[in-house]
Amino acid sequence: MTLLQNNEHDDRLQKLVGPRDWQSPQPHRLYDLVVIGGGTAGLVSAAIAAGLGAKTALIESDLMGGDCLNYGCVPSKALLAVSHRLRYLREAAEYGMPASNGEVDFAKIMQRLRKLRADIAHHDSAQRFTDLGIDVFIGQGEFLNEDTVHVISDDGGLRALQFKRCVVATGAHPASLHIEGIDTVAPMTNRDIFNLEKLPKRLTVIGAGPIGVEMAQAFARFGSKVSMIALDNQVLPREDAEAAQVVNQALQDDGVELFLGAQVSKFVAGDSSKQIHFALNGQSHVVDADEILLATGRTPNIDELDLAKAGISFDKVGVKVNDKLRTSNPRVYAAGDVIGDFQLTHAADAMARIVIRNAFFFGKSKLSDLVVPWATYCDPELAHVGLHLGDSEKAMCELDMLRFDFKDIDRNLLEGETAGFVKVVIEKESNVVRGATIVGNHAGDLIGEMTLAVQNKMKLSDFSGIIHAYPTTASIFSRLGDKASQARLTPFVAKLLKKIISWRR
Repeated sequence: MTLLQNNEHDDRLQKLVGPRDWQSPQPHRLYDLVVIGGGTAGLVSAAIAAGLGAKTALIESDLMGGDCLNYGCVPSKALLAVSHRLRYLREAAEYGMPASNGEVDFAKIMQRLRKLRADIAHHDSAQRFTDLGIDVFIGQGEFLNEDTVHVISDDGGLRALQFKRCVVATGAHPASLHIEGIDTVAPMTNRDIFNLEKLPKRLTVIGAGPIGVEMAQAFARFGSKVSMIALDNQVLPREDAEAAQVVNQALQDDGVELFLGAQVSKFVAGDSSKQIHFALNGQSHVVDADEILLATGRTPNIDELDLAKAGISFDKVGVKVNDKLRTSNPRVYAAGDVIGDFQLTHAADAMARIVIRNAFFFGKSKLSDLVVPWATYCDPELAHVGLHLGDSEKAMCELDMLRFDFKDIDRNLLEGETAGFVKVVIEKESNVVRGATIVGNHAGDLIGEMTLAVQNKMKLSDFSGIIHAYPTTASIFSRLGDKASQARLTPFVAKLLKKIISWRR
């Protein structure tokens, strides 16, 4: 990753997580665990192992903290915090406050982002992990054989690290597009968009996944003319279609021009703009932009590892692992974005814990047992966990769905946050919660309650007896519990209850 030069906050970040003057230690004769990659999965694996007393080495070729700290969760959420507040400013008149057009100082927004990122970085710093008793090596790790890794430092130094166990946690990088002219327009990805110092007048986002949606909305609110071009026919294509439509409408309300179901054919660099040529519904179209953001998925970081030398199987999706996250080399495990599944920070953390249990304690923890929530932090947020209604075959039982709208929740009415709903997918026979989708204010926080329900096989009707403080948005789950209880009230039971009540004196 390239940080801004002569920027006080990026300089501080560099010193913490990618110190150029770092002196890698002399390797220990044999490590209990060598971790390749200093992102979430790698840092959690190394910290837990060292805490258990294992002699541990950590190798990082770029910046510790990985995608999340440097060009993912942390900087993107700093931007989104500003964009969300802009909506409140622009709606102020509705609440009896002075109206504002919400003009922004983009340079100051980006400086705030960089400051916050640097403030957080000490948690992932090279020195902190050294203080935990871990040997930290800054350089490129590559396998020499089945139980040895070479570390190649920037100065050309070469160190051999022999291990009993190893974790590959090298993450992933933005996928590239092989389309005519793409190199001539120098598109951005999430790795460099946070280096912008001037707000682009026109921004085109290629892709409609979480990164594309979040950045499109933020920059539209900042004042850019934003267009989004995507091959998928809906934004957030992995999500419930009705929930995604709520986000779709929010993007359009913010001025984002959507071209969904479109196929980009070429890019052209003009004198004063960058052109994106694409086909949509059989018609040819051209959009002009000052900047282009590619948000079309991610590719595993495996090319520099020499995995074959260690007998580790892989494909274009990533390192191949079994359900215990062990690779084809029994000494080596893999976790995080590099395996291709659940490319999420919280999933990487959970995978690291599976690896440590299985590598050191003959554990039986499985990737397939994880109940992983997903969240996109647009406005309104969209989150889901578990199954959708159409997943009956995967569930191996008949599914049903109950829904409740936020417009019928008092707290949301009072705060003017009425967009969206909660859908809960249950087993039709048992009422057990198998999944949920939430689109609305703070959906990412609310999904935790449904994650707990899925993980513990709770019945939706159980939520009828859970007391939520009034008025809170979370009370929607009690209302859904009531709805589930009422739905199970068959005509026979209803008739019986009526008779019992009539007999009471």
